[in-house]
Amino acid sequence: MDSIVLFDGICNLCNSSVQFILKRDPVAHFKFGSLQSDLGQETIERYRLSKKLNSIVLIENDKSYTKSTAVLRICKNLKGAWKLVSILRIIPRPIRDFFYDIIAKNRYKWFGKQDSCMLPSPEFKERFID
Repeated sequence: MDSIVLFDGICNLCNSSVQFILKRDPVAHFKFGSLQSDLGQETIERYRLSKKLNSIVLIENDKSYTKSTAVLRICKNLKGAWKLVSILRIIPRPIRDFFYDIIAKNRYKWFGKQDSCMLPSPEFKERFID
């Protein structure tokens, strides 16, 4: 079963992160959708996530993961040394999420944003579900 990564479609950092994942996921484990899409909004409701969500969301085995936990679970499935990053899960979640929240809060200021959601390149179009 594919895992779904929901991301802020207008955030430059988030879009770069999706491109990063695509290049390191040769078995196409992950599918992608924007939080702003109908699918993203339905998922937020289904998993009872905050409407003010300021995080990447990973749906895996019918469970939702957000913030640093989502990032580290994604890394676990990437090729190469990125799998090793998932060992950071030994750090307590409140500490990991503290740093995640700082980046999330400042992501538009530090990395910018787009007027509309990114369009996937033709080679990856089938990996986007909305």
